[in-house]
Amino acid sequence: MNPVRSGKGQKLYEEAKKIIPGGTQLLSKRPEMFLPGLWPAYYEKAKGCRIWDLDGKEYVDASYMGIGANVLGYAQDEVDAAAKNAIDSGGMSTLNAPEEVYTAKELLKLHPWAGSVRFAKAGGESMALAARIARAYTQKDIILFCGYHGWHDWYLSANLTNQNALNDQHIAGLKPLGVPAGLAGTNLPFHYNCIDEFYALMKKHQGSIAAVIMEPVRNEYPKDGFLEKIREAAKKEGIVLIFDEITAGFRLCAGGSHKVLGTEPDLAVFAKGLTNGYPLAAVVGRKDVMEASQETFISSTFYTERVAFAATLKNLEIYQKNRVWEKQISLGENIREGWKAQAQKHGITIHTGGIAPLSHFSIEGRESMLVYKTFFIQEMLKKGYLASNAFYTSYAHSQAIVDAYLEAAGEVFGQIAGIYENGGLVVHRLQGPVCHVGFGRLN
Repeated sequence: MNPVRSGKGQKLYEEAKKIIPGGTQLLSKRPEMFLPGLWPAYYEKAKGCRIWDLDGKEYVDASYMGIGANVLGYAQDEVDAAAKNAIDSGGMSTLNAPEEVYTAKELLKLHPWAGSVRFAKAGGESMALAARIARAYTQKDIILFCGYHGWHDWYLSANLTNQNALNDQHIAGLKPLGVPAGLAGTNLPFHYNCIDEFYALMKKHQGSIAAVIMEPVRNEYPKDGFLEKIREAAKKEGIVLIFDEITAGFRLCAGGSHKVLGTEPDLAVFAKGLTNGYPLAAVVGRKDVMEASQETFISSTFYTERVAFAATLKNLEIYQKNRVWEKQISLGENIREGWKAQAQKHGITIHTGGIAPLSHFSIEGRESMLVYKTFFIQEMLKKGYLASNAFYTSYAHSQAIVDAYLEAAGEVFGQIAGIYENGGLVVHRLQGPVCHVGFGRLN
């Protein structure tokens, strides 16, 4: 098999690092998180579940599908046609776009417990918006949180009190530089399915808590009534319960995963799968809580642009009509079982996790997980796959694509087994450095 070679994308990324701090706008797209020095980095075209890099080389995306944004697939014809029509009709004007109201109505149909909707452009800022609304409604400061919720001050302030507070929530190495010291102690973490830890925080800060912010599900499902107990405790104390559905939303059903899990929040936040790749986010909530947004200032010109609303409306229509979540779940279950079968076949020990449409795996052995991840990415790239240790399924993937991917993945597992049978180490087969984990400076 020929080695992975550098091309136009890798060269452009070297230029980018000189003029863009951090190299990219999104940590999850940073090439060092995949295959340092050899990841294609940029794309010329994307369609369905295929991507063409700047050298014209075609890959199957068997990784993150736009970091979870493209539930229907890339450049979906009907969604893009709706966006193009909005562009032709004027994407921005002094008056408001009617699609804003239509989109709000659709989201409320999907979430009948709610009564109001506010929109933003990205997941992180929509979480900041939800936190602001909760604090305005309760007129209290402290937030208890579980999981990853973006980059804004309210969230990163957790590391002011404990520099490791966010390490096992999502990502390590986040310094709260630039976050006002006065926010220390206003954002306190608890761990998923650890109800006693949550109760202890509730007791310690009783009367001062504005909100509980959490992902209803991510890597594991709730146990022993975890969500119901949090719902009950928050309601009893007049605390706003906010579900971050940015990742899990539009994976297990049309709308929030909480619909499947059976617990209703006071606010739910959506982005990613809501739009199939267009910049729009939504905070959906109880009318009385959402009314607090009128007492505080939340306003932005580009929250009103038309194109993303038009695309979102069409995405919501297609997602429901085709019951896309059923395919996402089915393919995800097949992928997870395929990983296990291929690992067993080749004598490799792996662990799998995540909800089915967002499955991931890790290899356990005599070398670090990052070495195995880097090698897997490297070898799958040679076979024409943009792969990592996760696979986010979409409507554009087919069973045939999944079957071919699993066969290729099995071959890489076999390579790892063969390296050890011959007395070698996987790290010595890497063409470049081991991939990064967590956050860190590039230079």
